[in-house]
Amino acid sequence: MKWLFIIVTVFYVIKATNGQQRKKDGQSLSERVQQLTDMNLKRSVLRFNGNKFRDYVKTTPRNYSVIVMFTAMAAQRQCAICRHANDEFQIVANSFRYSQIYSNKLFFALVDFDEGPDVFQMLRLNTAPVFMHFPPKGKPKQSDTMDIQRIGFAAEAIAKWIAERTDVQIRVFRPPNYSGTVALVMLFAVVAGFLYLRRNNLDFLYNKNCWGIGAVFFCFAMVSGQMWNHIRGPPFVHKTSSGGVAYIHGSSQGQFVLETYIVMVLNAAIVLGMILMTEAASHKGDVRKRRILSIVGLVLVATFFSLVLSIFRSKAHGYPYSFLFK
Repeated sequence: MKWLFIIVTVFYVIKATNGQQRKKDGQSLSERVQQLTDMNLKRSVLRFNGNKFRDYVKTTPRNYSVIVMFTAMAAQRQCAICRHANDEFQIVANSFRYSQIYSNKLFFALVDFDEGPDVFQMLRLNTAPVFMHFPPKGKPKQSDTMDIQRIGFAAEAIAKWIAERTDVQIRVFRPPNYSGTVALVMLFAVVAGFLYLRRNNLDFLYNKNCWGIGAVFFCFAMVSGQMWNHIRGPPFVHKTSSGGVAYIHGSSQGQFVLETYIVMVLNAAIVLGMILMTEAASHKGDVRKRRILSIVGLVLVATFFSLVLSIFRSKAHGYPYSFLFK
């Protein structure tokens, strides 16, 4: 009986010690999963500070993956693309949350610099946004950090990267956007109203200059990549690792919205130069004026074509040709 009493006493002491140690170290795996699931029912993307990041992402063991977006959305941080990246991240998280493949094996989280600066310091992050995958076992590898410089951070690109890291195939569902439809209806209404008011004088419809200007602007929009922007939804600009802002995408496989406008303006300047040279050659009149028009046109074509070629060289690495500008 004495030995039995000693064994029972030692058993309860060990059990109590383990319970205190578990309480000290953190919650059990099942408790953490349940809490993450409960929080996930309220919002698709969980907001973590330093403590929550350590409790739910760094604590082991884990039987779930966590996709974390590290961002800095406060106005004073001047992260021009963080909010756009957050919108795309929310779309992916919502698509997973409300899909049939939803489970407690994958969670989406966000760590803002102002809420978890210690996390940024722990992971040695000096830029934002950054998307990282924390696997159930082991430490994140280099491939667990999404290369947004190469593939961007559109919702479809994020979903594809997640599928490569977790084998979870997320079908992206974007919320309906009626702004384009409304704008188109308003445009047709304005055109119809204008034609109705001018119904007694429609000679302007036969004006070649109007149709020519419209065709030129349509060409500008198409050759500059506006349709690509509409399909892929790229960011407006991108913040580099050195803290600057990139206006031109470094790869021929991507572009920024502002880059589209820049190329459009450069193409317009080239066309303007060609028009000036054509006008100078075809019209008769003051020779000095025609000479000035031709010189200005030539300068415009040479300068802005060189800029377009320089941009192409920066995107198509290894392209050997240049003119005026490297």
